[in-house]
Amino acid sequence: MASAQLTLQSVEFAHPGMTAPLFTDLTVQFPSGWTGIVGPNGAGKTTLLKVATGELAPQSGVVHRQGLALYVAQRTDDPPEFFEDFVWAADAGVLKARLRIGEDWPERWATLSHGERKRAQIAVALWREPVVLALDEPSNHIDSDARRLLWQALRDFGGVGLLVSHDRTLLDELCPQCLLLDPPEAVMRPGGVTEALKQQELDEKSAHSASEALRRSANRLQAEAQRRRVIADQKAAAARGSKQKKIPAHDHDGRAMRNLAKLTGKDAYAGRMVAQMSQRASKVAAQRAEIAVKKRYETGIWVEGASFMPRDFLLRLPAGHLPLGGGRALHYPDLAIGGTSRIALKGANGLGKSTLVRHLLGQLQLPAEKVVTVPQEISAEESRALLEAVKRLPNDERGRVMTTISRLGSRPARLLESALPSPGEVRKLLLAIGIVRGPHLIVMDEPTNHMDLPGIVCLEEALADCPCAMLLVSHDESFLAKITDTDWLLVRDTAGDSRLEIRAVT
Repeated sequence: MASAQLTLQSVEFAHPGMTAPLFTDLTVQFPSGWTGIVGPNGAGKTTLLKVATGELAPQSGVVHRQGLALYVAQRTDDPPEFFEDFVWAADAGVLKARLRIGEDWPERWATLSHGERKRAQIAVALWREPVVLALDEPSNHIDSDARRLLWQALRDFGGVGLLVSHDRTLLDELCPQCLLLDPPEAVMRPGGVTEALKQQELDEKSAHSASEALRRSANRLQAEAQRRRVIADQKAAAARGSKQKKIPAHDHDGRAMRNLAKLTGKDAYAGRMVAQMSQRASKVAAQRAEIAVKKRYETGIWVEGASFMPRDFLLRLPAGHLPLGGGRALHYPDLAIGGTSRIALKGANGLGKSTLVRHLLGQLQLPAEKVVTVPQEISAEESRALLEAVKRLPNDERGRVMTTISRLGSRPARLLESALPSPGEVRKLLLAIGIVRGPHLIVMDEPTNHMDLPGIVCLEEALADCPCAMLLVSHDESFLAKITDTDWLLVRDTAGDSRLEIRAVT
């Protein structure tokens, strides 16, 4: 597959109901190896993967590809196609071992963690040996050990790989180039995401500087044209005054006539200079109009009008245990969540983090509207229902929700006209709805999953300043280190059960 290629030529695509296409005249060639697809939520990253693999047909343009093309979705609701065939295939042993896939997983899909489901999706896709493989957030839900296994498996892929991920390290390690999407633009840049975004920032700063320089030049030319226009008007008035004067009888040499001719000539010259200055100003303005300067939106999630009233304790729970299935249990000590607690719930996949969160939420003595809950996954049906509920909100509340969405890096208008919001946009919606109602507690299960890179940075900054309690479940150590001060760590004991240990972060 060394010579495999994928080309999109003059592709245009718009979802039903959109006022403007996501892509217009998109032409890009993807070489063998991995290409990162980077952009804000709602920019069309998932749509591009589906168009590239044939899951969606463009309204115009052509997609050139040969051989099998597969798209691996963000969502993990359903088992992947051919999962049972893969589990029992004689040639799947290496992949099953590498990604630690259990032979009983097809039968107990409903009990698998989302991290285990994600590994299964990717393993089946690699086993089918596609020429084009498009992965949508492959590191979602995956712990650090599984992430290393995933990286090794993806590194050996020899076809054309398209990778949408919020994981900077994965994009930097795997991708020699990145396609940066920001409709209607799509720009291929060399290097991993760090290098590509750095170059984009430099180019944007250069464009802004050039635009500002041309703006100042245009203003100077317009000011000079105005100054000369005033002078020309004054001279024209003087010329008209001289015309009205009678030529004295003794002026036999026509001196007055010559002076009038001089005034008239100067008037015409001044008029030409005014026209020249105005023309130069127009040319500079036209040059400035050709420079694309990105609009940057205000960030910061805590919108004006939100109120927060943290209590001393939002939860006190005596020691106990929870069943995990298969005869295993999760044992926990006395637990408490204070009004301003910053708790990180950590542990490998399958130890019961989500089970514990569900149990804690059921024990809270708080009004539902004062708890922001963002689960690992939200189904497509729930996502549609959430967006429709937001559209029905009173105007002032919907406006505050949309302001928060904008500050998390998504465009409200594009979101409201979509039929099915992206998983990242759904997470932002859930968070925004809760924030504007003034929560006492924020609970997020894998908060960076599905989020775009600008949104993650904004979320980090916002949660670091959070005036209420929070419980964050994540494998992203750098994200947690900037926000939390207490670790609830799940570990496996010698009997195979899970145990929760509480540690203060130093």
